[in-house]
Amino acid sequence: MDPRFDVVVVGGGIVGLATAHAVVRTGRTVAVIEREPRLASHQTGHNSNVIHSGLYYAPGGLKARLAPAGCAETVAFCREHDLPHTVSGKLVVATEPGELPRMAELERRGHANGVENHRLDARGMREHEPHVRGVAALWVPSTAICDYRAIAEKLGELITRSGGQILLGRTVRRAVRRTGEVVVHTGAGDLLAGQVVVCGGLHSDELALASGADPGVRIIPFRGEYSGLTGEAAELVRGLIYPVPDPAFPFLGVHATRGVDGQVHAGPNAVLALAREGYSWGTIRPRELAQSLTYPGMARLARKHWRYGLGEMYRSVSRHAMVKQIQRMLPDVRAEHLTPAGAGVRAQAVRPDGTLVDDFLFVGQGDGPGSVLHVLNAPSPAATAALPIGREILTRLTGDTLGPL
Repeated sequence: MDPRFDVVVVGGGIVGLATAHAVVRTGRTVAVIEREPRLASHQTGHNSNVIHSGLYYAPGGLKARLAPAGCAETVAFCREHDLPHTVSGKLVVATEPGELPRMAELERRGHANGVENHRLDARGMREHEPHVRGVAALWVPSTAICDYRAIAEKLGELITRSGGQILLGRTVRRAVRRTGEVVVHTGAGDLLAGQVVVCGGLHSDELALASGADPGVRIIPFRGEYSGLTGEAAELVRGLIYPVPDPAFPFLGVHATRGVDGQVHAGPNAVLALAREGYSWGTIRPRELAQSLTYPGMARLARKHWRYGLGEMYRSVSRHAMVKQIQRMLPDVRAEHLTPAGAGVRAQAVRPDGTLVDDFLFVGQGDGPGSVLHVLNAPSPAATAALPIGREILTRLTGDTLGPL
């Protein structure tokens, strides 16, 4: 007989693991199925490792509610389990007067979301980051840095310790609903579940379609490339330095971060990846690229923002172009200080009209036994908000409500 669980979670990234951890806390049986041989192999393991405060997000949305809670909970989780982290705070820097209205909107959003932030003049910002240049900044003391892969692996350990199962190296093909249960078809046999949560990241829309759901969006992969700051440039950054972001995009712009290992990185940019796991220009999957390029929403997005896209591509292939972006905040950085430091791929949901989905997105199939919940947009700050997202999913799935750990 096929093994049966109360809940099966598809996807071993931090959101899937946080969901499984919430489920196992209720005493239900749970299995996490992950395609890769290791947990946290994609978005969770390839990002800037920032614990976001919740400053940026429009009040009333899921991000605005879950990110501030997740910031505090992630720091507490790291402290409880002795995982590497630093509450360093961050500066959001306006480099020219034209950015001040956008910075004022961030200040308003932060206060509305319960996020402490303070406006600083040029002298005040240099007290925190002596080498930064700008006309004004917001200081956000709760922002922190961590190692999200380490957090994900700890969640996996806690799940198995509580009786849950982690099944690695198994590709899920689809989840088929039938009366009172769901059959999860994998490349290594089927599993039965009372309910299923699909946290498929870069393949979440494909899994939804294969399972008979209408996602209403297409996942478009955007690669974000990082540069390491070497030599004397690494001493120019104490903590976290961010630009004022462009409100037309869910990307936060090229920022500088000092990680828990002491290494300093700048990035990411945002370029169309040529495959769903396209971590470099050399990784091309023609079928996946064609899916992105022929999607009507992508064509509309490109027509509207082609100048932005070309600029991002230029910064991807030109170290001198990238350093100019960094020099807006850190003028002493030089091109010779930059070295390639890896990349991540953001699973960004795009609607057919070309709009980028700017909040977490869930699509359900049915209620109660035999139901499936698809997580269709969970890029940044999903890692920060993972613990409360997991409880949110549990409530949507079962009606149960859990408090923080």
